[in-house]
Amino acid sequence: MSRWFGHPWWLLSILLVVALVAAYVIEMRRRKTRALRFANLDVLRSVTPGARDRFRHVPFGVLAVGLLLLTIAMAGPLAERDVPRNRATVMLVVDVSNSMMATDVAPSRLEAAQAAGKRFADELTAGINLGLVSFAGTASTLVSPTPDHNATKNALGKLKLADKTATGEGIFAALDQIQTLNSALGGDSHAPPAHVVLLSDGKQTVPESPNAERGGFTAARKAKEENIPVSTISFGTLTGTVELEGPNGQMQRVPVPVDDDSLRQIANISGGNFYTASSLDELNKVYSTLREQIGTERQRGDNSRPWMIAGTLLVLAGTAGALFLNRRLP
Repeated sequence: MSRWFGHPWWLLSILLVVALVAAYVIEMRRRKTRALRFANLDVLRSVTPGARDRFRHVPFGVLAVGLLLLTIAMAGPLAERDVPRNRATVMLVVDVSNSMMATDVAPSRLEAAQAAGKRFADELTAGINLGLVSFAGTASTLVSPTPDHNATKNALGKLKLADKTATGEGIFAALDQIQTLNSALGGDSHAPPAHVVLLSDGKQTVPESPNAERGGFTAARKAKEENIPVSTISFGTLTGTVELEGPNGQMQRVPVPVDDDSLRQIANISGGNFYTASSLDELNKVYSTLREQIGTERQRGDNSRPWMIAGTLLVLAGTAGALFLNRRLP
């Protein structure tokens, strides 16, 4: 019962409402008995309007329901609601491999990722620690987790493309930053919840196997051990291409389709969520969903106000009805 009410013992007051209803019923029966015993029925019917007689118990019923709702309000009903987090850590991990220059997402995959990332940083709940890691052949920590979200926005605008894709290195770098912050806060027992958001468009190339020591799947298992989910965003289309310099020095068009399978697996292993986006608008929607998930938490809190309002209105309505229909209080 304490799961649903803050002060469940107040529910015993319902017995008083039940007793009041019982007393009312008994009194009405007594009045009817006295009326039938001493009154002339024909005269009684002539002086008692039928409509008023039919509705004369309604005000008391409304009043009784109002008292019942007020009794429930006193018991402090609880309800779950989403409230902004005041403590959390989020690490954005962004792929800056050369495939991100593909223009299948206008104006390019990288520029769209930068714009959506800045919007995410702008709208993320104030007070949440936000950091940024970029990765291509290696990973670079551009912003350590901080409540100053402008730092991440500024760093997003300076991302540079490079060769290769080391997805695992990006995740490991993010985990290292989270652990460093947690240590500064007094250890894991005092650490806020953490989340890694990984945006990439391609398959890992360094190392070749995602199950290698520094591979993406290995990093995902490490995140799972540390209870840090990695949510992944597969960004781009299957028809993306880029212009790269070939062995003979000439430019050639190379297909760079997105790799949903590996990113989905990373999310599944770590306990995160997998998303796809093939446009800036879709990416903004994904970030909006993640922002709601990360920036809020479900909490059980007091929900007595609506019960109090409804109960008070019904008590007032019942009292007014009694005065109007019966010319007296119940």
